[in-house]
Amino acid sequence: ILNLWCLLLVGLDAAGKTTILYKLKLGEIVTTIPTIGFNVETVEYKNICFTVWDVGGQDKIRPLWRHYFQNTQGLIFVVDSNDRERIQEGAAVLQKMLLEDELQDAVLLLFANKQDLPNAMAISEMTDNGMFKPLVLHKELVCMRDSIGYQMNFQNVK
Repeated sequence: ILNLWCLLLVGLDAAGKTTILYKLKLGEIVTTIPTIGFNVETVEYKNICFTVWDVGGQDKIRPLWRHYFQNTQGLIFVVDSNDRERIQEGAAVLQKMLLEDELQDAVLLLFANKQDLPNAMAISEMTDNGMFKPLVLHKELVCMRDSIGYQMNFQNVK
């Protein structure tokens, strides 16, 4: 193993964070329950070892996220693109996080999850209305249910 990375996987509750974590770890979709606290797994991908911290996204848990910022090299922020009522909330939470000194050097990967659902907001729609525009460098669709795009995006973290 050539490299060891510490990644923080966050987003609003029910965005699909734990599903992403175990898809990366096990290569399959698993049944999950809401995360109260955190899950941590080590994922090996192309000679890189990632320690991935998946932290619950409920509003009462979010203040605890800061305890995971130290030594975070990559931040994966997951958005439920099908939950149009909360996308703006997710953008605000992410923008607040990015002001934290401990995350200034972290690589950001924005996952627009659940793109397979009929009401899903396209990434272009998220960026065109200004919610995520300053943050998005790559416009790639991600859906963990059928694995569209997740490998390409995960590869971009390194």
